[in-house]
Amino acid sequence: MAVEVKIPPMGESITGGLLAAWLVKSGDAVRKGQPLFSYETDKVTSEGTAEVDGKITIAVEAGTEVLVNQVVATIEAGAAGNAPSAPAAAAPAAAKTAPAAPAPAPKAAPVAAKSGAAAEVSPAVRRLSAETGLDPAGVEGSGKAGRVTKGDMLAALAGQTPIRAVAPAAAAPSTVAAPSAPAAAVSIPSRDGRTTRKRMSPLRRKIAERLVQAKTETAMLTTFNEVNMAPVMELRKRHGEEFLKKYGVKLGFMSFFVKAAVQAMKEVPAINAQLDGEDIVENNFYDIGVAVGTDKGLMVPVVRDCDQLNFAGIEKAIGDFGKRARDGKIQLPELQGGVFTISNGGIYGSMLSTPILNHPQAAIMGLHNIVERPVAENGQVVIRPIMYLALSYDHRIIDGKEAVTFLVKVRQFIEDPQRLLFGV
Repeated sequence: MAVEVKIPPMGESITGGLLAAWLVKSGDAVRKGQPLFSYETDKVTSEGTAEVDGKITIAVEAGTEVLVNQVVATIEAGAAGNAPSAPAAAAPAAAKTAPAAPAPAPKAAPVAAKSGAAAEVSPAVRRLSAETGLDPAGVEGSGKAGRVTKGDMLAALAGQTPIRAVAPAAAAPSTVAAPSAPAAAVSIPSRDGRTTRKRMSPLRRKIAERLVQAKTETAMLTTFNEVNMAPVMELRKRHGEEFLKKYGVKLGFMSFFVKAAVQAMKEVPAINAQLDGEDIVENNFYDIGVAVGTDKGLMVPVVRDCDQLNFAGIEKAIGDFGKRARDGKIQLPELQGGVFTISNGGIYGSMLSTPILNHPQAAIMGLHNIVERPVAENGQVVIRPIMYLALSYDHRIIDGKEAVTFLVKVRQFIEDPQRLLFGV
């Protein structure tokens, strides 16, 4: 009996996405629960699994845009198939989704067919010819020995005249100078095979859309401060090993900043607000988004009720989210509903940046790398491990005084972390 393999539903707002890659080949033997393919939407990446044991027959190639509940393969239940194979690479999506090119503009005069080296075309030219139907023999080549390049093909498709290399103008004749040899023709180096093109994934398109939306629909402003990380570093050094033994997770910097942000938001509630039309909605809960970098793009899973979690609970939640986000196993509800975001560019070496709002949130805090710098303390210059903090905020509902006060509060909690235990 043949069992259909369908694109699984991912949430009410998701109707389709990209069949990114097959993890098996057609004819392979698969087992129930085995991952079969990876599937990307504009919000999340997931996997489809086999419902029965049997032999799979793939009906839709990787790189194809598909809809929820669309049949992409069938499994012949109980049938023997080939031995499991290595995961299949994703096929380029560009060839399947590229818009039809306009018909080439007519040329002023026919170009004679080329022969020999001029008749040879690169793989890029052959691919364009196959996709558009444009015959390279009818295109004037600007490459070496009249070879048709990818640029010539694109120019012909756009109805333009290819750029031709010309010899430099000869110097004015002189009655005394001896005749010189003719100047060599200047050729433009070919770029064939030195570029790659791929279509943006649904997730990357959504990230781009939201970033542009945040820039165009908010009055975004960024303020900065610096914090001495020595007290937190000393606290981690004293208690880190015992913390790991007791809770099974390392004591990182992020839990300190999450706790500091929650406490600072309680004192500056405008940071924990959102604009809804002409209404300001002030939140009285603390669901904090923590940005996680993956090879698919930036994801922001949300740690719920951070005011009710201890340091171990926050660290465990962040670690679990980070692993599942990088493995493509994060679920859509885990990315929704945050009121504030913390992004740590310091793990990549960033010294300073202006983070972009995670719309519709009103503020986002950026952390940066820790560098030993000279600072003045009690009239003396000392060396301290310093981190720059950046707070981007929507100036329509958060004033500069509130933004600066929030960062100052965060700095105070980090420089005296015991205050977090007493909420003072």
